[in-house]
Amino acid sequence: MNTANKLTILRMILVPVFLVLISISSEGYNYTYAATAVFAVAAFTDFLDGYIARKKNQVTKFGKFMDPLADKLIVISAMVALVEMDKLQAWVVMIVIARELAVTGLRTLAASDGIVIAASYFGKAKTVTQIIAIIAMLLDMPYGIVIMGIAVVITVLSGIDYFYKNRNVLKIQD
Repeated sequence: MNTANKLTILRMILVPVFLVLISISSEGYNYTYAATAVFAVAAFTDFLDGYIARKKNQVTKFGKFMDPLADKLIVISAMVALVEMDKLQAWVVMIVIARELAVTGLRTLAASDGIVIAASYFGKAKTVTQIIAIIAMLLDMPYGIVIMGIAVVITVLSGIDYFYKNRNVLKIQD
């Protein structure tokens, strides 16, 4: 178990911590700042584990599978919490979930043919804008919903980009 994988596991552990803090906040206590801090730490571990894995040659099969899963868990958990808090519409979260499932399906199909689909610039931009938007909305910052709108547009564009660049994976073979 290397450092990068430990950070991925930490991010997964932080998901229920975030959810408990944010749900307590909705019951009359205000732990929103603490929940936001936990979310921010989890988001930072996403950057850090990838950096460490590449820099120290710690890329593993476990990391390749669990890192994207941990990323999706923290982002989708936060977005669902925002829906629960009446700060975000459910259809926004469904667009994000649909994109994630579609790209994961594409990657799985590609992997069955021995093709690895690496994260793209759009994919990285999607993650960064989603994180910024979530933090802005958790903290009721001005224009948080506008930033979320931008994140959703980038999310959709990144999905289109993945499918366009990897359309050969979808060709039906006999």
